[in-house]
Amino acid sequence: MLTTNPYDDDKLREECGIFGVSGAEGAAALVALGLHALQHRGQEAAGITSFDGHHFHSHRAMGQVAGNFDKDEIIRPLHGTTACGHVRYSTTGETALRNVQPLYAELQSGGFAVAHNGNISNAMRLRRDLVRRGSIFQSTSDTEVIIHLVATSNFRTLIDKFIDALKQLEGAYSLICMTPEGMIACRDPLGIRPLVMGRLGDSVIFASETVALDVVGAEFVRSVEPGELVIVKGTEISSHHPFPKAAPRPCIFELVYFSRPDSMVDDLSVYSVRKAIGAQLAIESPVEADLVVPVPDSGVPAAIGYAQQSGIPFELGIIRSHYVGRTFIQPSAEVRHLGVKLKHNANRELIAGKRIVLIDDSIVRGTTSLKIVQMMREAGAAEVHMRIASPPTRHSCFYGVDTPERAKLLAAQLDLGGMTEHIHADSLAFVSIDGLYKALGEPRRASNSPGHCDACFTGDYPTTLTDPDELAVVDQFALLEERVG
Repeated sequence: MLTTNPYDDDKLREECGIFGVSGAEGAAALVALGLHALQHRGQEAAGITSFDGHHFHSHRAMGQVAGNFDKDEIIRPLHGTTACGHVRYSTTGETALRNVQPLYAELQSGGFAVAHNGNISNAMRLRRDLVRRGSIFQSTSDTEVIIHLVATSNFRTLIDKFIDALKQLEGAYSLICMTPEGMIACRDPLGIRPLVMGRLGDSVIFASETVALDVVGAEFVRSVEPGELVIVKGTEISSHHPFPKAAPRPCIFELVYFSRPDSMVDDLSVYSVRKAIGAQLAIESPVEADLVVPVPDSGVPAAIGYAQQSGIPFELGIIRSHYVGRTFIQPSAEVRHLGVKLKHNANRELIAGKRIVLIDDSIVRGTTSLKIVQMMREAGAAEVHMRIASPPTRHSCFYGVDTPERAKLLAAQLDLGGMTEHIHADSLAFVSIDGLYKALGEPRRASNSPGHCDACFTGDYPTTLTDPDELAVVDQFALLEERVG
């Protein structure tokens, strides 16, 4: 059996999810609950590291949180009132246990653990320089570069070493770090990747999304600001802003797709924004039809908004199975072709003879859209009109989202007519970039400060892209293979 999942090959893979707790009894168990809530952000691997005041304890494993961290014999040895965890998709580095976070190292100042959401776009160049100076890397993850930069910094205190390391990074990062002195949480200067802070009694919690705070019963306090370092030492919390102030560029795809609908992002309800995008799509691209049908589950809020704005009835014309295992894939072409029906199946009696508006959040390669349109036609749909609740994805992301190379992005290769023909739809339309911002309640400003990172739609990258520009794709660890059990 293969271990990949072609049913999701037309989706951008979420980056990663991080969760940290400082000052709570059974901190590791709280982290496990928080990671459950963030499972949608990464399903290849998970890890938790704790600190009991004297020693660090860690457990990392391939696979999802459930099955790895729902056992007492795993959680019990993770002693301490401070812990952080990570769920992962392999945006940088191969799928192997050595890349599972939190990463840990013994530095001169003591233990140092780090959980990272994002991608360092100059990591290859930094790693080459560090190796030249004698550093020995144990992973292929860009996150390990941060540890080596801290270890080799000439500054005296750990915080100054850490800030020195961050100032050498390009790209996107939200970090939760643990040291013997306490916990550090920070975001990159543009705030591309999200990070929020909450309270549970006297303990402080950091998470990629507010929904993780909800799950553990914590109160949302605020977002960690772009470029901010929040340091927690016991009951003392301090805030530092070591970077020059810059116009924030948080990832717009958090609102379009990545975040859970029950999360809040920058004081915006993700669910409400997605409904507003759907309503804007109905205004921009109306069509005469009988039913509005979401591609579940990500297309549901936008489809509700489209239906409410257009007056066309909303119906669940596609039923999704939630029990499709990632390993249930035979290598035969016939079974792979039928694979989409394991995950999505047409509600045939509802669809037959109807003009359908299909709503989805995005089109990446176009493979799933083609199969879904075909499914509607086989179920007897009279017409199939596809409406997408985001602009065309024409550019790759280098900030922690696992996107295909640009040559595999359908919108980068075909115009609207070509894409419509490719997926065999009667019509196809995307929400405009200005319409997307309108749904967020703000206009898109000048290209040097549009308000969000929307590079996957516009190609307007907010940072230098050293590694992609240099085509630095050589894997220094090519001679070392590691089996994933």
